[in-house]
Amino acid sequence: MKDLFGKALLDYYHNNYTEDIITSTSISGEDVLPLTYLFRNYEEMPSLEQEALKLAKGKVLDVGCGAGNHSLYLQEKGINVKGIDISEGAVEVCRLRGLHQVELKHILDVYESYDTILFLMNGSGIFQELSQVSRYLSHLKSIMNANGQVLIDSSDIQYMYEDDDGGLWIDTNANYYGELDYYLSYKGDDEIPMRWLYLDYDNLKLACDTVGLKCEKILDGEHYDFLARITAS
Repeated sequence: MKDLFGKALLDYYHNNYTEDIITSTSISGEDVLPLTYLFRNYEEMPSLEQEALKLAKGKVLDVGCGAGNHSLYLQEKGINVKGIDISEGAVEVCRLRGLHQVELKHILDVYESYDTILFLMNGSGIFQELSQVSRYLSHLKSIMNANGQVLIDSSDIQYMYEDDDGGLWIDTNANYYGELDYYLSYKGDDEIPMRWLYLDYDNLKLACDTVGLKCEKILDGEHYDFLARITAS
């Protein structure tokens, strides 16, 4: 990866903000991702994220921490939190912003145990494909402390396949409808496309059942999104 996401975060932090990130997917056109949104405070966060932060307890791991908004909020509350991200730029920004514990690492390379593991901002995307969800959940199960929890938000994007009459245009012979190719560009440069998974609640719960975990929906968002809590069954 070129780490254009990390470059954009560093530009914003160092007051070199001149334009935003442009994103698109295999089923949607270009959209603007404002850099200001990636540096939001608690009051500016969606209700799903606010609720997840309220529920975070014990030793916390913030997966895909980005610019560190969630981790920094918890750190200010006196909670023992560590952020991880696969973006070098994001990790550097977190350090510059004062996050005490942050590391360049993929979740599947984490073996230390935690009481709360956060997957926020469509956190299920990290799973990439429906076929990989059980693999990730099994790993999370192995690094959750007794009475530990995973707090994850996602979106059911079935609505994006609806026609004007409410019918669905989903190819039943194709891959799961929530598996998308995700494209990102910044300042005229294109990032290498990546796979991203928007996972509906029923499939998340089914995957949890399969690996011996309990899944409960905590909160519905304003636009087909939801927050779920995963615990040992």
